[in-house]
Amino acid sequence: MMTETVVNVQDAPNSNAANKQSDRRQPLGWIKINLDYFKTVPGIIKLLQVLCGIICMSCASTTFEKATHFFLFVAVLSFIVTLVWILVYLISLREALANFPISWILTEMINTAIWAVCYLIAFIVQLAVWASSPWPGKGANITAGVFGIVNTGLYGFGAYLLYIESRSNS
Repeated sequence: MMTETVVNVQDAPNSNAANKQSDRRQPLGWIKINLDYFKTVPGIIKLLQVLCGIICMSCASTTFEKATHFFLFVAVLSFIVTLVWILVYLISLREALANFPISWILTEMINTAIWAVCYLIAFIVQLAVWASSPWPGKGANITAGVFGIVNTGLYGFGAYLLYIESRSNS
């Protein structure tokens, strides 16, 4: 009778360490796509801010009044900065630069609060000027102002969530 020998091979517990080192050798090995962030409340708020910003920019595109120039300035810049923050979370840049001496949550909270205040001023000016304006496109610009109110609320709520997160981390 012959005896059989069975060999079972299991992965070593630190087999991921070699993969991590090989990822760091690649030029963009630090990039990790993080779509799960956009399933959380702060991620959804950021996506809504971008969507509302697109609506604000498209409705206020008829710039017959100088107030609309300021409103568009706020809408475009906040849109760009929010896209940058979305990119930071999408490619996990915060985690990749964890050793960088910056408080990401505090920086984002201040940024979001500033945009909330800017939108507050911009929608007040936009609605005040366009309420009595004789120019065509009045309805679209008032709609832009109303979406400016919504975006003010979104940025304010985002700043509040970041404030709560910064308090829980310290």
